[in-house]
Amino acid sequence: MPSRLRRTAILGLTLCTLLAGAAHAGDRVNYLRDTEIENDIRQMAASVWRAAGLEPNDVNVYLVEDKQLNSFVAGGQAVFINTGLILRAENPNQLIGVIAHETGHIAGGHITRAQEAMKNATIEGIIAMALGAAASVAGHSGAAVLGAEGVAQRSFLQFSIAQEATADHAALNYLDRTCQSARGLLKFFGILEADEALSGEHEDPWARTHPLTAQRIDYVRDHVEHARCSDARDTPTNIELLRTVKMKLHAFLDEPSTTLAAYPESDRSETARYARAIAYYRIPKLDRALPLIDGLIHDFPNNPYYRELKGQMLFENGRVREAQQPYEDAVRLEPAAALLRMSLAQVYIETNDPRLNKRAIAYLNDAARTEGRDGSVWRFLAIAYGRDNQFGMAALSLAEEALASGKKKDALQQSTRAKQLLAKNTPPWFRADDIHHEAEKLDED
Repeated sequence: MPSRLRRTAILGLTLCTLLAGAAHAGDRVNYLRDTEIENDIRQMAASVWRAAGLEPNDVNVYLVEDKQLNSFVAGGQAVFINTGLILRAENPNQLIGVIAHETGHIAGGHITRAQEAMKNATIEGIIAMALGAAASVAGHSGAAVLGAEGVAQRSFLQFSIAQEATADHAALNYLDRTCQSARGLLKFFGILEADEALSGEHEDPWARTHPLTAQRIDYVRDHVEHARCSDARDTPTNIELLRTVKMKLHAFLDEPSTTLAAYPESDRSETARYARAIAYYRIPKLDRALPLIDGLIHDFPNNPYYRELKGQMLFENGRVREAQQPYEDAVRLEPAAALLRMSLAQVYIETNDPRLNKRAIAYLNDAARTEGRDGSVWRFLAIAYGRDNQFGMAALSLAEEALASGKKKDALQQSTRAKQLLAKNTPPWFRADDIHHEAEKLDED
């Protein structure tokens, strides 16, 4: 699911459940997708990424639902951030400092040894590897041991002290070039230094996969004492962005009663109204939620995410036709957001209107260019193609979904079926053949 916080199949802050046997047997870990939150983080980090020579729109942001302080990079230009780290951040500078450090690993090529394997890895696989890396304490290297799922002794995020120092230096350079303070990074290191004194279950994964030393902390502290921009303040825009991100995470992850207590009716701010709308929708009390979101749409007509939330409220309560217009408005206001197009496509599919179903196919194929790792885009495409009687393309989409989810058996079966149904030697047929060969290289399910 793409674009809002939720645990069901519609696109939104999507919580896709992962089995993370590598970390603790039986644990379940969720990753979240939400257009607004990802864009807000991207906006906060954009100047750092540009300073590193990266194009912000090319950096993928993924949220991992975990209370521990952790972040990592993998699969090219992809940054994974635990919700616990975001919610713990006292100000944007702390979050930006951590992202600057991770950007140093990207720019420094520190994951090139595993680059080819990670480039095509599933989101679930990447997070499982990261959990395994954090769970293993192989000396001081942070080497990952993922025996439970047959990924034994695969090194991932095996950053040396030298690489950590290089990433620190790069992060400080990016912050200096964008005139941002390194105090946030130093504060984060201070928290982790205290955590390193603990052991086992209480130690944060970041401290294990990014080994800290007193010399590294002293280096950052000395920089803070002498850097020109050490006293630079967070911009009002970044402060508001982080406030919205934290509110939305709390509103979707905490109990609705907690949200309503934190944002009482007496608080008429935009953020509070948004939080209450989410809380009432989750109860669910649409008679309270819809007037709130309608009021926000009236007052802020150019905000696509209020319209998206209204569409989500209506869709998930069986009012599919009513959900269509809010989603179309959201896509019109944010046309580049693939996750919004996926949400709208799902609404189109559920209308059972053949004309809209064809539009859904076009939107999903467009979204798949950037969201191909998210299996839901292929699942929805399979449904849409099936309803359009394009059964070969439906099988190809199911093969793509299986490959994106690391399901070897299903990928082999569906790619074989697709080759039988599709016209031979056409681009879809060749893609099915490619999937079959890629699936053969996967570990067993």
